[in-house]
Amino acid sequence: MAIIPIDRLEAGMTLKADVCDRSGRLLLPAGAMLADKQLKIFRTWGIADADIQLGPDDVRADIAPETGTVDPKLLAEAEQAIARLFCHNNPQHPMIQELMRVCLERRLAHAG
Repeated sequence: MAIIPIDRLEAGMTLKADVCDRSGRLLLPAGAMLADKQLKIFRTWGIADADIQLGPDDVRADIAPETGTVDPKLLAEAEQAIARLFCHNNPQHPMIQELMRVCLERRLAHAG
């Protein structure tokens, strides 16, 4: 999961999940590459963030924006611990994804 705030989205990024407005209308499907036009539309419709596909060389900037890097071993351990906490929830649900992201962010902040 790589949920990136709208202010840090850039043209050229690829969506991992559909982006829908508050009423559920599809604005851009998963797999689409972002362009400046789509970013402007997202801001117009009040989209706060988007789930972006990360490449193997990308840093988990959504997790540790203050440092820009996270120890991969520490990240893997934290992700496993969070996954255990949410094992009875639907990990595809947007609210659960956000809760998991916040928990992961806090766990990593307190680990270092």
